[in-house]
Amino acid sequence: MRRRNGKRGKGMATKKEKTKEQRIKTEKTRLKGIFKDLDENKRKLVTPLIEKAAFMSIELDDLQAKLEKDGWTSEYQNGQNQWGTKKSPEAETYIALSKNYAAVIKQLTELVPAAKRKTSRLAALREE
Repeated sequence: MRRRNGKRGKGMATKKEKTKEQRIKTEKTRLKGIFKDLDENKRKLVTPLIEKAAFMSIELDDLQAKLEKDGWTSEYQNGQNQWGTKKSPEAETYIALSKNYAAVIKQLTELVPAAKRKTSRLAALREE
């Protein structure tokens, strides 16, 4: 089978997967765009939070893919003939990381300029 460039290969050319670092950088850029209108002092405050949130977001994506593939439980052996199942280490990490991610995102959303925040329909009705 020939590719578009005329070289032989197996099947169609696939899009190259981004590295973890590239994915984190993309997420940082996306988050920084949300906070670009903040004044300099607040931007200095949110920069470390953005970096942490971007890292956690990508880690959560990777952990979620692993959990979907391998499941949330793992077997263990306690002694010679005692077997059981428990929450996998990935599941425990995912749960803890998702709580921390939610806390960081909450901190960040509280710093978003009020004009950029979407008001809920209920809040809009109350203002009328």
